[in-house]
Amino acid sequence: MAEAALRTVAPTGAEPASEVPAGAEPAPGALVDDDFIAAGGHPTHVHDFHQFLHVPLGRIVVTALGRDHELSPSVALWIPAGIPHSARFDRDSLVVPENFDPGLHRLPYSEVTSVNVSDAQRRLLLSRMRASEVTEEDPAVFAVLCSGHRDVLPLPQPTGRSAATVAGELMRNPGDPRTASEWAESLYTSSTSLRRAFRAETGLAFSEWRTRLRLNHSLQLLAAGHMVSTVAARVGFVSTNGYILAFRRYFGETPGAYVKRSATRTAA
Repeated sequence: MAEAALRTVAPTGAEPASEVPAGAEPAPGALVDDDFIAAGGHPTHVHDFHQFLHVPLGRIVVTALGRDHELSPSVALWIPAGIPHSARFDRDSLVVPENFDPGLHRLPYSEVTSVNVSDAQRRLLLSRMRASEVTEEDPAVFAVLCSGHRDVLPLPQPTGRSAATVAGELMRNPGDPRTASEWAESLYTSSTSLRRAFRAETGLAFSEWRTRLRLNHSLQLLAAGHMVSTVAARVGFVSTNGYILAFRRYFGETPGAYVKRSATRTAA
């Protein structure tokens, strides 16, 4: 797929996607091709294959069914076959698509779904970009790209020194109670600078980023059979009720209901 990835990089001087009529829909069964690619992205279209989109450089926004999905080096996107979508590219973005025949590969997602890119997935994708010959429809590649936890919240990773240091420490210990001001003091910077870095580099406020991290980590603990009160304390929530409220806000159900649904889904 490396060749396809290179074709997807917006060519200098191409017509911008903004000149495509807003809200334009493809003809029934219309498929994407290279003629759609423009400096700013491409208009609404559909695929007859499942597509995994990764952006090792820059950022893009994919719009599907009225919802925007921002992709970055740490957040990729699964687009199931048949779902109309469009995209806007940063001019310095590199877009790497991996396509899979739905008749051969059963995708665990029925909707367009953002996923966090693991180190293993990143290494695999970059190695396929460098390869002179790449095997398409590879079941092993599909398995690796589907290997992440299906319910995790998208969590873009900061790239600057200060914010990345804090993010790394929190990923190792989500329950660390230090505030942005306390983190900033330990790094000899200001809390304002640290907060701005998180916002600029991830698109999320520091508190929002930390909450997502804690909730993602809590999924692993729930799957391991820990009690909700234990999970809440281990990931850093002050109270069990606060954890339940946050969980319901982001996942649409309580931790207890989530555990029951997950058990039913696994049994099926």
